[in-house]
Amino acid sequence: MVKLTDKNILITGGSCGLGLASLRFLPLVAAAIVAPAFAADPVAEVRIYALDCGRVDFKDMGMLSDTGDYDGKPGSLVDPCFVIRHPKGTLLWDTGLGDKIADSPTGLTLGGLQGWVDHKLVDQLKTLGLTPADITFVAFSHFHFDHTGNANAFPSSTWILDKAEVAWATATPPPPAVMPDTFSGYKTAKTQMIDGDLDVFGDGSVRILRTPGHTPGHQVLMVALRKAGTILLSGDLYPTRDSRKAGLVALGNVNRADTLASFNRVEKIAGNRKARVVVQHDPADFKSLPKFPSYLQ
Repeated sequence: MVKLTDKNILITGGSCGLGLASLRFLPLVAAAIVAPAFAADPVAEVRIYALDCGRVDFKDMGMLSDTGDYDGKPGSLVDPCFVIRHPKGTLLWDTGLGDKIADSPTGLTLGGLQGWVDHKLVDQLKTLGLTPADITFVAFSHFHFDHTGNANAFPSSTWILDKAEVAWATATPPPPAVMPDTFSGYKTAKTQMIDGDLDVFGDGSVRILRTPGHTPGHQVLMVALRKAGTILLSGDLYPTRDSRKAGLVALGNVNRADTLASFNRVEKIAGNRKARVVVQHDPADFKSLPKFPSYLQ
């Protein structure tokens, strides 16, 4: 049994959501779903694979809003990871809950939360014909433990890290919901430290966007696909679809004003590019993506 009871640890649900144009994009999504492939072979164009890296059950989802919208309401959030394949390499976006939780029949107990892992990240990579050594870059929406659980499994990858996020997450004592042991590998891995946006492969197709507020160095990933168009992976910017629609701020966010500014930035980008926003923690958003090992392209 894996059990953590530190009352200061919170899962803020990240800040997740897809709502705006889900119906408008249904035909687009259907056209973009492709049959499984062995992705170890080189790819000619960008692909997104959505991996199941855990889920969290809440007795009370009140922490997902600082205005009481979820107080007393139970619920569940998903915790996906994303593999982005590009002709120049492979990016892993977020690493979910730790694979070791899959070996515990009782999951992860954390106060009023229960975490579960049904499918190990490393096993899902194997399904794609990949090993951790095949991952060129690892990047994180932020350093809460439900996004860094498997980070140390990628010692040979280049870790793309936001300077403000690293400074915040490595403070003593650690901030709530940060478990430094889960990402300690950054100390010996090759790192690329950034302080703002980053064009990962240099061609504009995969861009990390700085969106602080949930944490000081929170980020969103923007991927331009040939068929599906622009996809925005929200990290914890929004906890749920509904919270995105209502503009709710999670209770544990480090800066409310920065959060609202990041909402504004992402929504303007989504509108200008007619992008699909994937609220990472929202079960319906995750279910709307191609079922692994199919992919968007």
